[in-house]
Amino acid sequence: MAAQIAEAAQKLSLAETVYIDEVAGDDATGTGSETTPFKTVLKAIEIKGENIKIQIKKDAEGYKDISGAALKKAKKTFAEQQKKAKKIQEQQKKQDDDLKKKADDEAKAIEHAKSIVLVEDKSLPKAEKIKIRQSTEKRSKRVKVSGWVHRLRVQGKDMMFIILRDGSGYLQCVLTGKLCHSFDAITLTIESTVTIWGVINELPEGKTAPGNHELVADYWEIVGKAPGGDDAFSNKVTADADPYYLLDNRHLVLRGETASAVLRARAEVIKAFRAFYDEEQFTEVTPPCMVQTQVEGGSTLFSFNYYGEEAYLTQSSQLYLETCLPSLGDVFCLAESYRAEKSHTRRHLSEYSHLEAEMAFVQFDDLLDHLENMICFVIDRSLADKKTAELIKQLNPDFVKPSRPFLRMKYEDAITYLKENEIKKEDGSYYQFGEDIPEAPERAMTDKIGRPIFLTHFPAEIKAFYMQKVPGDRRVTESVDVLMPGVGEIVGGSMRMDNREELLEAYGTAGIDPAPYYWYTDQRKYGTTPHGGYGLGVERFLAWLLNRYTVRDCSLYPRFTGRCTP
Repeated sequence: MAAQIAEAAQKLSLAETVYIDEVAGDDATGTGSETTPFKTVLKAIEIKGENIKIQIKKDAEGYKDISGAALKKAKKTFAEQQKKAKKIQEQQKKQDDDLKKKADDEAKAIEHAKSIVLVEDKSLPKAEKIKIRQSTEKRSKRVKVSGWVHRLRVQGKDMMFIILRDGSGYLQCVLTGKLCHSFDAITLTIESTVTIWGVINELPEGKTAPGNHELVADYWEIVGKAPGGDDAFSNKVTADADPYYLLDNRHLVLRGETASAVLRARAEVIKAFRAFYDEEQFTEVTPPCMVQTQVEGGSTLFSFNYYGEEAYLTQSSQLYLETCLPSLGDVFCLAESYRAEKSHTRRHLSEYSHLEAEMAFVQFDDLLDHLENMICFVIDRSLADKKTAELIKQLNPDFVKPSRPFLRMKYEDAITYLKENEIKKEDGSYYQFGEDIPEAPERAMTDKIGRPIFLTHFPAEIKAFYMQKVPGDRRVTESVDVLMPGVGEIVGGSMRMDNREELLEAYGTAGIDPAPYYWYTDQRKYGTTPHGGYGLGVERFLAWLLNRYTVRDCSLYPRFTGRCTP
C-alpha cells in the first residue's frame, strides 16, 4: 500500500501543472499556462489529459489547488461526454453504412430492373380499350386503360397500387410480382402516363376503391414519365402554397380532385341552364364580343385598336339580344363578358362567363317569376343527376336547396333594414336612399337573412340608362339583383325602356352619343314592346352552389387585375 502511495505521489510530482481562471480564462485561445489559462476544468482535461495538476482561480485571491471532489466530478463528467461522443460517432457510422448499403442495394436493384423485360402474354384474351367511366360495365373482362398516375403506393417488393386517372374517372390498378420489378416500375412517379392491361374485378366486402372495383394487371407500359426529385409534381403543387404561385401553376392545379370536380360540376350546371332554356323554347344566339358601344358605363371598358377605329371588348350582349326578339322571340346566350374593374374582391373577374337572356311581351313580375323558376330548375336538375349531385356533395356537403318563394325586397326597404340592423358605412353613418349599396353591406344583409333575395326597384340614378322606370314612381326602376348568401349578387336584370323618346332622353342624361346606338334605338321605332332581361355570372352562381371562397376557383384560367397568365 505504501509503495502505491509513493508511486502516485511520484506521478503527481511529475504531472504538468495546468492553470484555470474561471473569470478571465478562455477555452478557445487558452493554453493552460498561468498567463493564458483555460476557463473550465473540462477543457483542461480534454486538452492535457487526466494526469495533470490543476491550479484554479475563482476570485482575486489567486490560484489554488483544485479540490479532490471538484476534480473527481470533472473527470466523471468528461468520461460521460467521451462515452456519449463515441456512441454518437458509432451511430453516425452505422447510419452512413446503412445509407451506403441502401444506395448500393438500389443501384443493384436498378441494374437488375433494367434487365427485366415485360412481355404481354398473347395467350390471354385480346384486351378491349376502354375509358375508366366504362369500368363497371366491363368487369370480369380483359381490358386496357390509359391515364395518369394520380396516386401511387408500393407495398413490399411484390405489390404496387396505382390510382389511375383519365379524365372520365378514377380506377385502382394492382401490379404484382414481376410487374413491380421492372425499371419503369421502381422509378414510376406521380403524373406519369401509363397503359395497363388486366381484368377489372369487383372488390370483396370490406375493401374500398373508386367504383368499388380494381383492375388486376397482367401487363403494363409507360407512356410518358413525369420527373421525380425536386421537380416532382408533389413538390410543385401543395395545399399550403401561395395563391399566386398556384395561379401561375394553374395548369397543374387543374389535375387535382377539387379543381377538376369544380370544372366538371360547372359543365353539368351549364347543361342544366341550357336544358331550362330548351324547355322554355328560348333560342340561343352568339353575339359579337368586339363592339363600339357601352352597356354598363365607359369606365370599365377594355379598349383596343380595330383597324384604326376605337373598339371595346363587350361588357354585355344585352343590346344585341334585344334586337333578336322580333325575329327569334325569347333568346339567350352564354358568352364571355369583360369588365375593366380594378377590383380585388373574391367575387370579381375581368373576364367571366355571362349567361344573358331577353324576353318580349313580359311584365316585371313575369321576369321575377322566370328568374326564380330558372334558378330552381337548374338546382333541381343538378341534384337529380347522380354524378352532379355527388360533385356538389363533395364540394359543398352542407348545401340545401333554397325554399320557394324567394324573398322579394325593395331597395328602399333594404336601406331601412341596414339602419335597423346597424349595418353602416365605414365612417359610421347610415346608408341613404339614392346611394349604391356596396358589396360588404349587401353581403352582410344577405348572409344575415340567410336566403335568396330579389332586391328590386333601385333608384334610376344608380342604374344603367336603359332600365325602365316604374310608372307610378319615376324615382326608381323596374330592376332586380338576385342576392345569394355567401356570394352576394349573382344576377342583375330589369325591364328595358320601350319608349323611343324616353330612351333618347336617357342617352342625354347619361352623356352618351345616341348615333352609334341607332340600331338599338330602332327597336323602339319598328314595333316596340314591353320586354326585359338579365345577366347571370356563371362563376358567381357556381361559387354559391359549390361553396367556393372565390369566383376565381370557378374559372378555368381566371383573369383579374394583374393576372392574364397562363
